[in-house]
Amino acid sequence: MNSIWNQFTLSYFSPYQWLSGSYLYRTVGLLSQWRQGSLLLKWGEPLGALLISIVLIFGPFITTSLIGIWLIALAGYWGILTISDQGPPGVTPIHLMVMLYWVIAAIAVAFSPVKATAFSGLIKLSLYLFFFVICARILRSSRLTNWLITVVLLIGLVVSSYGVRQNFFGVEQLATWNDPSSELAQATRVYSYLDNPNLLCAYLFPAIALSIGAVFIWQGWLPKTLAVTMVLTNSACLYFTGSRGGWIGMIALLVVFMLLLFLWFWKFLPIFWRKWLLTLVLGGFTGFILVAVMTIEPLQLRVLSIFAGREDSSNNFRMNVWMGVIDMIRDYPLTGIGPGNGAFNIVYPRYMSPKYSALSAYSIFLETAVEMGLIGLGIFLWLTVVILNQGVQQMQRLRLKHNIQGLWLIAATAAIAGILAQGLVDTVWYRPQVNTLWWFVVALIASQYQFQTKEQGF
Repeated sequence: MNSIWNQFTLSYFSPYQWLSGSYLYRTVGLLSQWRQGSLLLKWGEPLGALLISIVLIFGPFITTSLIGIWLIALAGYWGILTISDQGPPGVTPIHLMVMLYWVIAAIAVAFSPVKATAFSGLIKLSLYLFFFVICARILRSSRLTNWLITVVLLIGLVVSSYGVRQNFFGVEQLATWNDPSSELAQATRVYSYLDNPNLLCAYLFPAIALSIGAVFIWQGWLPKTLAVTMVLTNSACLYFTGSRGGWIGMIALLVVFMLLLFLWFWKFLPIFWRKWLLTLVLGGFTGFILVAVMTIEPLQLRVLSIFAGREDSSNNFRMNVWMGVIDMIRDYPLTGIGPGNGAFNIVYPRYMSPKYSALSAYSIFLETAVEMGLIGLGIFLWLTVVILNQGVQQMQRLRLKHNIQGLWLIAATAAIAGILAQGLVDTVWYRPQVNTLWWFVVALIASQYQFQTKEQGF
C-alpha cells in the first residue's frame, strides 16, 4: 500500500528522467552565458521577488484587469529567467500535475460549446500558472521567502485592520448578504477593500496561517508581538465577515495547523504529552467552539442557518444553482464547457431555474467539473493530494534537519485546507486576489522540493 501511495503521489518522481526526452526543456539555459554578462540578471531572483511583491501589495486595491496586466509581465520575466537558467531544472511533482491540469483545460477548450470564450478563460488560467512557476522558482531562497511572506502578512494586516474598523464604525452593505427574514437581516458584514465578505475570508486564510507560523519563526519580542497582533486582527476580521463558509474554512485551517504542529514537535515532547496533548488540544478547541456557539447569539443564529436547508435564502439560492450545474455536468460529463466564468455565464442560463441567475457554481469542485468535466475534476483532486502530500513530506524533511523554515510549510498546507474547505460552498477561489495567494502558498510548498543531482541517481 505504501508503494502504491508513493506512486500515486509521485513521491518517486525524477525530473531528470522526465525532462531528458523533452525538446522544450532543451531551450532552458540557452542564454546562460548572456546572463553571466548581464548586470540586470545578476539580480534576477531579487528582481523577481520585487515583481511578485507588487502583485501581492496592490492586489486587494486595484482592478482585476491591472492584476492581469502585471501577471503578463511576470510571465514574460519568468521566460527570460528560464532561458538563461543555470540551476537545477526546478520541476517538481506539483509542477507536473499543474502541467497536466493545464492540458486538461486546453482539451476542454477544444470540446467547448463556446470555444472563443473558453479560450479566454484558458489564457487567464495560464497567467495564474505562470505566477505559480515564477513564485516556486523565487521561493527557493529562504531570504526571499521570508521577504515575500512578510509582504503578504503586512498587506493582510492592512486589509484586516480596515475590516475590523468597518465592524465598529459601520459600513454600507453592498448587497443582500443576509437572509432578509432572519434576525440578522440588518447585521453588518465587513468586506474591507475587497467588496465581498466571502472573498475577504478566502483572502485572509493565507495571512492567518502564515501569521501563526510567524509566531514560532520570527525571533525577538517585537516581531513576535507583531505576529500575535496579526493573528488576532486577521482572525477577528474573518469572524466579522459573518461568512459561514469562511468559518468552516477557519476551523479546517486550525485543525490542520494543530495536527502538523503536533507532528513537528512530537519528538521533543515527554511521553505523557505525546499521548494526550493532541487529544486535549482538539478537545479544548471543540469545547471552545461549542461554548461560543451557545453563548454568542449572532454566531449561534448564523451557525444554525447552515442546517436550515431551503428555509435560509442563501442556502436555497445555492441549492437551486447546484441543481442547474449538475444538469450541465450531465450534458458535458467528460471535458465540460471550457474554463472560465465567461463560458459558464453563456451556458448556465439554459439550465438555471427562473430567478436564480449566477456567475459561478458556488463550489470550486462543481465549478471544476462543469468547466473541465469529470476528468478535470479528477485531475484537480489528484493535484490537491499531491500538493498536500508534498507539504507534509517536505515539512518532515526540514524537521529532521531542524530547519525552522518547515513551519512555513505547515502554514501553507493549513492555508490550502482552509481555502478548499470554504471552496465546498463558494467560488471566490477564482478571483485574482485569492487565486494569486493560492498559487503563492502552493509554490511555497513546491519550492522546498529536494532536487537531487544526476550523480545521485537521477
